[in-house]
Amino acid sequence: MKVVRTFPSDVRVIENAWIPMRDGVRLAARIWLPAEAQHSPVPAVLEYMPYRKRDFTRLRDEPLHHYFAGHGYASIRLDVRGTGDSEGILRDEYLEQEQDDAVDAIDWITRQPWCNGRLGMIGLSWGGFNSLQVAARRPPALKAIITMCSTDDRYADDAHFKGGCLLNENLVWGSAFFALNACPPDPEIAGPAWRDQWLQRLEHNRLFPAVWMRHPRRDAYWKHGSVCEDYAAIECAVYAVGGWADGYVNAIPRLMQGLRSPKKALIGPWPHAFPHAAVPGPRIGFFQEAVRWWDYWLRGEDTGIMDEPPVRAWMESWVPPAPRHDERPGHWIAEPQWPPPDIATRRWHLNVMSLGRQPDPGDAVRIRSPQTTGLRGGDFYGFGADGDAPLDQRADDGKSLVFDSDPLEEQLDILGAPVVKLDLSVDRQVAHVMVRLNDVAPDGASGRVSYGVMNLCHRNGHEEPEALQPGRRYRVAVQLNDIAYSFAPGHTLRIAVSTAYWPMIWPAPEAVELTIHTGDSTLDLPVRPPRPEDELLPAFGAPERGPEPEQTTLEMAEPQRMVELDLTTEETVYTTFADGGDFGGAALTRIEDIDLTVGYTMRKEFRIDENYPLSARARTEQKTIFRRDDWRIRIECRTALSGDRDNFRMQASLQAWEGGELVFQRDWDERIPRDFL
Repeated sequence: MKVVRTFPSDVRVIENAWIPMRDGVRLAARIWLPAEAQHSPVPAVLEYMPYRKRDFTRLRDEPLHHYFAGHGYASIRLDVRGTGDSEGILRDEYLEQEQDDAVDAIDWITRQPWCNGRLGMIGLSWGGFNSLQVAARRPPALKAIITMCSTDDRYADDAHFKGGCLLNENLVWGSAFFALNACPPDPEIAGPAWRDQWLQRLEHNRLFPAVWMRHPRRDAYWKHGSVCEDYAAIECAVYAVGGWADGYVNAIPRLMQGLRSPKKALIGPWPHAFPHAAVPGPRIGFFQEAVRWWDYWLRGEDTGIMDEPPVRAWMESWVPPAPRHDERPGHWIAEPQWPPPDIATRRWHLNVMSLGRQPDPGDAVRIRSPQTTGLRGGDFYGFGADGDAPLDQRADDGKSLVFDSDPLEEQLDILGAPVVKLDLSVDRQVAHVMVRLNDVAPDGASGRVSYGVMNLCHRNGHEEPEALQPGRRYRVAVQLNDIAYSFAPGHTLRIAVSTAYWPMIWPAPEAVELTIHTGDSTLDLPVRPPRPEDELLPAFGAPERGPEPEQTTLEMAEPQRMVELDLTTEETVYTTFADGGDFGGAALTRIEDIDLTVGYTMRKEFRIDENYPLSARARTEQKTIFRRDDWRIRIECRTALSGDRDNFRMQASLQAWEGGELVFQRDWDERIPRDFL
């Protein structure tokens, strides 16, 4: 990767600055200033997240914010209230308090002598969420945002629920947030008050996965912070960036359709990661692209970025499924708007074990999927690690109803959301349906192109679920994830339908037999005609970045993924963990410029008997440490989820040590009504 070592501006770094809030709480910021800001105010760029600016994200923050400052922007990385070195308590995601604090911080930044009063926000994931949410508050100084891997709808596309089904990511991410919220401020920043602040965080910590599971419907809890409730509230310019391999990609087309402010979209083959460093690639010069955006909206320079097509996306093509791809085959395409104007819907019919362009006489086919269906599905959102992307789908296809087309005679490009309309019936009151669109190569390898899931109790909406009537026929539309994909001649379209998708989705309480009435069930694909002008699109530059902080790796550990089947009990265990090292398997890193050693590890385990959905068990174990001289902190968290027909059971423990002394310990054991889950 190219590293820029000289910049138009020299850069000065303020390790910590206190930004006062209206209630007297101080938030901690790290600030990068270009040299000219001392005598001539400059625009500012703000990133606002809970992921600890001083240590956990320091190695990521420095290249980004140094780059912006080197190109003439005051760049600020701000810890959310109650996280990192900021004072106060963090009580949940995306609260109104968080937005109020952002408005206060923007006011403080734009009143500094080094700022000219114009500001942009940038963020990936949490920072992408709150960039949209703060934009909807319309602080006058906020002129533009770059929102990456985020969502406009906290219920439909976040780490908690999908299609009305409970994601296991709710436990995984919620447990990670639970552990993060237990970490102390750095004594070198917080001073002698650090310990009292830490104990206050520990005492007020919440079991976040359980908090979110108590809202299984799209209620006011989720509508808060979902900018899709009122797109018109956002008036500043929005650049929405993401990847087809990310769990939040569906938000970008909705934003492009719903926003009325100036807007652009960029979608690569990337997972939950920055485009300059994402795996799979191609990796692009995203920092340069961001500076072009800031120069246009914060400096008023005509960089040409708004003369380019508003939508640019990577059209993926076939690659044999594998645990890792450094690059994803394909090419860039562009569109003048969303929905794209030239998309034509092409329909296939789900006939008996086939996809046909014409319907066959009606019939019925049935499936009761093993609960282990989905082991090849990868993670809800990957980060580019080996094995977090979907693998060859044939093992899961064998546990599903499969409908194959004839081999294609010509190339078929799609752009948008495939929709599968099913005429179905089930034998239980609560049931899920999972639909995958796969590309099957001539050698039989099956690659997942897109997928969708639906809790059939949510067939009429997510606010008021309704029990199913066993045996009654329903017609439901399952919208799959948006995708740009090119099917090659000789390849086969495959629709695979299952009643389970473990470990991504928590199973319904009873095994379900699903009947699909063929002929009346259909697949609609958004077909995009080939465009020669795509070949004329200007290439993105090679990745550039600022300097990285010096670090020393003290222990290395390789992540592992393992599936074990007990042939005597038929229980399958899916585990991810790191192997090696004295710190329970995690890497230890010393950040040299602040003389701090940090370490973190998480072990995830998902258990299920393929015949009994109530056997489902999920648990996590986490360890976090901080070390500097005699200051030694260790935090251990454990969470576990199980359930019966009526309730979930969430158990957790949190322990914290200072040196060798246990300073905090608490256990949780909560029951949560399933409510059609």
